[in-house]
Amino acid sequence: MNKLYRKEPIWFAVLWIIIYVVGFSVADGISESIGMPKLITAMLGLVLSVILIGFIHREKLAEYYGLCSIKAKAADLAYFVPLAVISSVNLWCGLGADQPWITAMLSVVSMCFVALLEEMIFRGLLFKAMCRDNIRTAVIVSSLTFGFGHIVNLLLGASVFETMLQFVYASAIGFCYSAVFLVGGSIVPCIISHAIVNSFSVFACEPSNTWLIIIAAVQTLLSTAYGIWLLRRKGIIISTDKK
Repeated sequence: MNKLYRKEPIWFAVLWIIIYVVGFSVADGISESIGMPKLITAMLGLVLSVILIGFIHREKLAEYYGLCSIKAKAADLAYFVPLAVISSVNLWCGLGADQPWITAMLSVVSMCFVALLEEMIFRGLLFKAMCRDNIRTAVIVSSLTFGFGHIVNLLLGASVFETMLQFVYASAIGFCYSAVFLVGGSIVPCIISHAIVNSFSVFACEPSNTWLIIIAAVQTLLSTAYGIWLLRRKGIIISTDKK
C-alpha cells in the first residue's frame, strides 16, 4: 500500500474508491440477506476507517489530509453558517422514526463511517493527489467523482429520477466541501457536516418528487454559490497554473 501511494497517489485514491464502493454495496446486500440491515456495512466501515486513518497517521500525513484543527482565523469562520444549512437538509420534510431502534442505530453508525470514508477518499486522497498538478482539475474531478459515487444507489433500489438528482446536488456539495477544505486547511468540518446529513437521512420522512426537486435545487445553488464565494473571499484563484 505504501509503495502504490508513493509512486501513484491518484491510483491509490482510485483503488480506495473501488474498495469503498464495491465493499459497501456487497456489505449492504449481505446485511439485508441475514436480516440485520447495515450490520455488516457498519463493521466494514469500522475496519476500512481504522486501516485508512492508521495508514495516514503512520505516514505522518494527518495534517496534510486535514485531520487537524482549522487554520482559518476566527473572523473567517462565517462559512460554518452555510454548512449548517446544508447539514440540516434532511430535517426539511420532518422526521419519522418507524424502524426498530437497533436498525436505526446501525444505520446511523454506518452513515457516519460513510461520511468519514467519503471525505477522506474524495476530499483527501483524490483531491490532494490531483492538487499536485492542478487545483482546478482537482476540485472538478473530486466533486464529480463524489457525485458519480452516489449512482451506486441504483443497485440498492433507488429510482433513476432520485439518483440523478442526488448526483447533481452531491457534486455541488462536493465542490463546497473542497472549498471549505482549501480555505480552512481542515477536513474535519466536512466530515462533521457530511455525517449529520447522513445521520438525519435515517430518520427523515420520504419527500414527494416536488420536494425532492426543491431540495436538490436549494442544495445545488447554495453549495455552488457558497463554494465560489468562499474561494473568492479568501483570494484563492483556481487556475490552470500549478499551486
